[in-house]
Amino acid sequence: MNLWNAVSIGLKEIWAHKFRSFLTMLGIILGVSSLVAMSAMVKGMENGLKEALIQIGGLQKIRIIDQDLPQTQLHLADQAVGNTMDDVYALQRSAPLVQLVTPEMRLRNLTITRGGKTADTWMICGTWPSALEMNQHVVEHGRMFNEIDDENARNVCVIGTAMRDALFGSPEETVEPVIPIGEQINISGQLFTIIGMFQHYESEQEKKIRELRAREPKAKREGPARQSFGRGGPNFVYRMKNNTIYMPMNTAWLKFRASMGSNSAAASRELTVNVRVNDIEQLNPALQQARNVLMSTHKGIEDFNFMTQEDWAENITVAIRNARLSGGIIAGISLLVGGIGIMNIMLASITERVREVGLRKAVGATGPDIFIQVLIESTVIAFIGGLAGLAASQGLVKVLGFMSPTDNTPIITATAMLVAFSSSVAVGVFAGLFPAVKASRLHPIQALRYE
Repeated sequence: MNLWNAVSIGLKEIWAHKFRSFLTMLGIILGVSSLVAMSAMVKGMENGLKEALIQIGGLQKIRIIDQDLPQTQLHLADQAVGNTMDDVYALQRSAPLVQLVTPEMRLRNLTITRGGKTADTWMICGTWPSALEMNQHVVEHGRMFNEIDDENARNVCVIGTAMRDALFGSPEETVEPVIPIGEQINISGQLFTIIGMFQHYESEQEKKIRELRAREPKAKREGPARQSFGRGGPNFVYRMKNNTIYMPMNTAWLKFRASMGSNSAAASRELTVNVRVNDIEQLNPALQQARNVLMSTHKGIEDFNFMTQEDWAENITVAIRNARLSGGIIAGISLLVGGIGIMNIMLASITERVREVGLRKAVGATGPDIFIQVLIESTVIAFIGGLAGLAASQGLVKVLGFMSPTDNTPIITATAMLVAFSSSVAVGVFAGLFPAVKASRLHPIQALRYE
């Protein structure tokens, strides 16, 4: 018996018992569709988390921050001054594996007002123009301050859209979105001119929430927003960038040093140095190179530490792996149930066709022929069920997107479809082994006498 004849007989058997065959395939269909849908949802979540990681500079960004002295150097505490601009210039000169160096002086306890309105900012800092590239910012309106603005310590700033909303009104409150280029704001008694505004940053989830909210009746839109502004999770990255005010480094140093301490040493403690490496594969050598430079400028005092994004990336990997594992187990159980259904129906089919098996053996069919025939029939059922499952997964993903419209968009991948389909065929093969062995061992005379 050739392969095509075996497949043809299997299809005729399925067609002869259409409803029974459909019920048998149902477990396979559900298993394949749930496996593909689960993978699509996890892929969407993974893309959202990785996009948030990129928004804060990616794996190539490293922050150099102050740390407490080790026990062996506590006697040198009066000599430890923390990060300074000398460190920045030394890294630029002597660390070739470091692509970009950007100082950042975060200012605290400042009030931002305009026309009786007050804004709470999560990040107001003095920095260099290279902070755009370092922190993946995009100036949508106006311009970023330049080296001349920094050299002359001009009172200019670039703000995020959340600052615009708080001080000038959000797009929902005004007829047209306000572009406050050239306007002035008061930062703790100092008047600053807005010369640029960053683009609005939002995750896919927040974008969908905003679009749904825009389609609601006006009365509902005036109610509280349904999104949380807590400082946690990947959405915090986008909100932090929207709640940002950048000003030139020299401006921050000259105008607000008193708010950080009465002396320059206290002010230097607020300085963070951000660096970006050329190649993520060279991260460890670059860190060692930067460490050697800083140990020289700090005169051997280890009062600094490196903060990388690897921990976040590792957390993303673990979360995605756990989601895939749990979803895969559930889908695997569904496929297993489908395999049990195939085995059950094949055993029932053999019982109904005992005399047919006996007749085939009597006219020359061998045990292996019967084995292959039954195995192919079970595989054909799983094959068709797998194809139907792939088709059903498209609809299931759309239903899930409709039920949870604010989640990350599920993304169906070819790999997930291939794995799900291959698993369904493998289940069909294993489910058919026992019935095939049982049929191949039937004695022809006893089979022909079977009632």
